[in-house]
Amino acid sequence: MSNSTPSKPKNLVSRFFSALGPGVIAGAADDDPSGIATYSIAGAQLGTSLLWTAFLTWPLMAAVQMMCARIGMVTGRGLAGALRQKFPKPVMVIVCVLLVTANTINIGADLTAMADAAELLSGVDSHLLVVLFGVGITYATIRLRYYQIARILKWLALSLFSYIITAFVVGPDWGAVAKDAFIPSLPRGPAAWATLVAILGTTISPYLFFWQASQEVEEEKAMGRVLLVNRQGATPREILKRKLDVGVGTFFSNLVMFFIILTTALVLNTHGITQLDTSAQVAEALRPLAGSFAMTLYTAGILGVGFLAIPILAGSAAYAFAETFNWTEGLDNKLGQAWSFYSIIILSILVGIAIDWIGINPIKALFWTAVINGLLAPFLLIGILAVASDAAIMNNQPSSRLGRSVVLATTLLMFGAAIGMFAFAE
Repeated sequence: MSNSTPSKPKNLVSRFFSALGPGVIAGAADDDPSGIATYSIAGAQLGTSLLWTAFLTWPLMAAVQMMCARIGMVTGRGLAGALRQKFPKPVMVIVCVLLVTANTINIGADLTAMADAAELLSGVDSHLLVVLFGVGITYATIRLRYYQIARILKWLALSLFSYIITAFVVGPDWGAVAKDAFIPSLPRGPAAWATLVAILGTTISPYLFFWQASQEVEEEKAMGRVLLVNRQGATPREILKRKLDVGVGTFFSNLVMFFIILTTALVLNTHGITQLDTSAQVAEALRPLAGSFAMTLYTAGILGVGFLAIPILAGSAAYAFAETFNWTEGLDNKLGQAWSFYSIIILSILVGIAIDWIGINPIKALFWTAVINGLLAPFLLIGILAVASDAAIMNNQPSSRLGRSVVLATTLLMFGAAIGMFAFAE
C-alpha cells in the first residue's frame, strides 16, 4: 500500500465535493425505478395533493440515514452486525429474509422498468435487455473494486437531474403549485392512504439503512482500517462531514421526488391519465403532452437510476446476510474470497431477471414493494433506535437526543400511515 497521502483540498468547493460520498449515493439510490413509479402514480392519480410529502420526508430521511451512518462509523460494523449485538440471531434471520425478498422483487421490477424504457429508445426487445442489464450489473458489481463502484454510482446520481429539467420543460404554474406544496392535506380514501405508505416506504427504505452503514465500513477499510478495533469511534470532524454528505444526498433525493410528482400531476393527471402499467407507458404519455424532449429525459432517468440502485439493492441484502452469519464480506474481496456474500448478489439479480419473464405488472410490483417497505420500515427503525441509544454498543457515542427524537417521530408517522391505510381499506 502506498504511503502517499492525498493532497488537502485548497478551497471551499473542493472541500464540499470531497465530503460527498455514501450519503449522496444512498440519497440518489432512493429515487430508483420503484421510487419513480411510486411518485408517478402519486402524481397521475392524486395530482399535486401529496407534493407536501417531499418537504416532510427530507428531514425524516436525513435523520434516519445519519443514524445508520453513525452506527457504521462508531461501531465499525454494518447495521446487521450492530443489530446482532442487541437482538438474537433468529430475529436477524427473519429480517434478512424479509429484506432479500422485498429487494429481489424490487430488482425484478427495476430491471423490467429499465428494459421497457430502453426498448422505447432503441427498439430492442425488452426481455433481451433485462438479461443484458442484469448480467452486466452482476459482472460489474463482482469485478470492480469498492472505490470504482462508488465513483460510478456518484456519477450516475447526476441522471436524476433529468427529472428536474423535465418539470421545467412542462412549465408549471408555480403559484398554484405552492398551495399543495406547503399546505399539507390528509389523504382521502384507501388508495390515497396506500400511496402515502408507498411514498414513505420508498423514501425511507430498509435497504438504504443497511447500505448506508455498510458503506461507512467500506470507506474506513479503504482508508486502511481493516481491523474492527481500528474502525471503532469517529471524530467530530468525521461525523460533521457525514452530516453534510447525508444532508445533501437526502435533499437531492426529495427534490427529485417533488419534481416527479409535479411533472406527472401536470401532464398525466390533468389529462385524465391515471392508470399506469409500465414505465414506457408513462414516458409515451409524456411525448404528445409535454414533447419528445421531456419523454427522453424521463426515460433516460429511469435507466440511470436503475444502474445506480440495483447494485445497492442486491448489495444491502448481501451485507445483511454476511453480518448475520459472519461471512467474509465486502466489495473489495474477489469472488473466491467472499463466495457466500456474492452469492446473495448473484441470486437476487438472477431471480430478478426471472421475475420479468413471469409477466408481473412492473409498475404495480414497484408500487406494492414500496408499500411493503413502508410497513416493514417502522419495525426496523425500532431496532435501529435501540442500537443508536445504547452507549455500550455505540462506544460511548450514541446518537443525539434530537436525532433520536426525529427518528422516533418518523417511526410513529410510518405506523400511523400504515394504520390509516388499513383503517380506510374498502
